[in-house]
Amino acid sequence: MSKGMDALAVAEFLQLMHVSGREAFDALGPALPELEKVVLRCVQAIRSGGKVFYAGAGTSGRLGVMDASEVRPTFGSDVFGAIIAGGPEAMAKAVEGAEDDRASARDIARAVIGESDVAIGVSASGTTPFVLAFLKEAKEKGAAVWLISSNEVEYGFMDGVVKLLTGPELIAGSTRLKAATAQKLCLNMISTAVMVQLGKVYDGFMVDVVPGNKKLVERAKRIISSCAGCDEREAGRYLEMSGMNPKTAIVMFAKKVSREEAEKLLFENGGRLRGIIG
Repeated sequence: MSKGMDALAVAEFLQLMHVSGREAFDALGPALPELEKVVLRCVQAIRSGGKVFYAGAGTSGRLGVMDASEVRPTFGSDVFGAIIAGGPEAMAKAVEGAEDDRASARDIARAVIGESDVAIGVSASGTTPFVLAFLKEAKEKGAAVWLISSNEVEYGFMDGVVKLLTGPELIAGSTRLKAATAQKLCLNMISTAVMVQLGKVYDGFMVDVVPGNKKLVERAKRIISSCAGCDEREAGRYLEMSGMNPKTAIVMFAKKVSREEAEKLLFENGGRLRGIIG
């Protein structure tokens, strides 16, 4: 909290927020070793047929929903899900009492979590009842569980805690600022690193992008052209021949094989282009 901030000029206040934002970014550094454990466990879970679920309340819950919902169009995968206290209504407005609803959290965990899954709670305080109840139930069902917290907390039933120690907020209690910024970066890192490990990225290109609109079709063509070494006209033709799957189209052109043969090669290489086209 900063005394006198309400008396600052706009330029001074924005500079203050800029410095605060850097503190949120820097908080990720000490958490990287624990984040590595999370990513590796998520990859293991997905390869075993499991999924990754975020759980949060309020701002933390909304960030989880946002990150999980972007995995499908970006990477062509449905292995990330998100639970927010209060349900879909809580995405647009506060649902009073939802973060304290332990019974609802347990019921949801029983319904969606399996023993092959990973559950990741997101809570600035590290003490949100809904989140802890969800994680405890998930652990009892055999899932691996982690908590992302902005406070120093430890829970014996968890596999670990990712501590994003961002310190006091500029506006006391407003965790939508530093804490939420660090959480957003953290979730980005988890989902992106997992997708890279699963072969959803090649040389910085999202080769499993879902070309669901005109803009993404054009992006898919550029990706195919860059990765396979063909012009965009050919890329468009191979995209159609592949059933609108950019990665399959790349293998078809690069290896001069049919769609079926390309799909077989991808299956044999765990979906990774690196082992097929180098």
